[in-house]
Amino acid sequence: MSGNPVASPVTAKQFKSEIKPVWCPGCGDFSVLSAVTKALAYLALPQQNVALVSGIGCSSRLPAYVSVYGFHGVHGRALAVASGLKAARPDLTVLVAGGDGDGFSIGGNHFLHACRRNMNLTYIVMDNEVYGMTKGQASPTTSPDWAKSMLTPHGPGVPSFNPAAIALASGATFIARGFTGKPNDLAKLIVDAIQHPGFSFIQALSPCTTYRPEQNEWKKIVRPFDADVTADPIEAAQRIQADDGLSTGLIYQTRLPVWQPPNSISAEIEQLERGFQI
Repeated sequence: MSGNPVASPVTAKQFKSEIKPVWCPGCGDFSVLSAVTKALAYLALPQQNVALVSGIGCSSRLPAYVSVYGFHGVHGRALAVASGLKAARPDLTVLVAGGDGDGFSIGGNHFLHACRRNMNLTYIVMDNEVYGMTKGQASPTTSPDWAKSMLTPHGPGVPSFNPAAIALASGATFIARGFTGKPNDLAKLIVDAIQHPGFSFIQALSPCTTYRPEQNEWKKIVRPFDADVTADPIEAAQRIQADDGLSTGLIYQTRLPVWQPPNSISAEIEQLERGFQI
């Protein structure tokens, strides 16, 4: 895809549900909703062929606001649910949404193995470096010296999680970082991620206006990476480690075998239950 998403016979509005978002005014997650619906409209995907799976958190409300099949799962388990869905229904386009707490803390182990497994999934993590829905605790991506949480009044004191570096080390084949202040650029990344065969990971920098108002300054300092995407993991690792986490764009993309388990057996519920009888 070149340039920004353009109009197609299918509109972004068709992919928005009638449920109104309850995010705080100014939350970056509004822009993720806009970017997702723009991307789906650009690709003109049939709504009944798309599923959006999430875990728990502010960002994980996303499935309710998108007019496709949705599953609002439990904390940290969005990738596990999505992997099971993709295994059973490989014909579906499966998107996964979550936040930095949901995805990198309780869901961290699922993240590692989803990258390694390389199923054809698109994972969008809205990263605001805080637990927003549970009143502002430090999250895995919070900087060690952030001292505005009552639970960590002196800062977390431990190094922050580097999502792109972990994704690369774990085997993800598409790694990108976007910014909600530029929803068209983010929509383009989502289109590219959906079209990529394999596990696609997008870290979406999404300011929390309630608990991290200082993140409003991101719009002044976020900038594109100064180099094109690479398929060399060593070069990608160097680029990620040298960056301050505020550069955006497609960082790494390569082609590896996509894992899809065989799914040629179907059974009725009664048959499945008999298989568990002792």
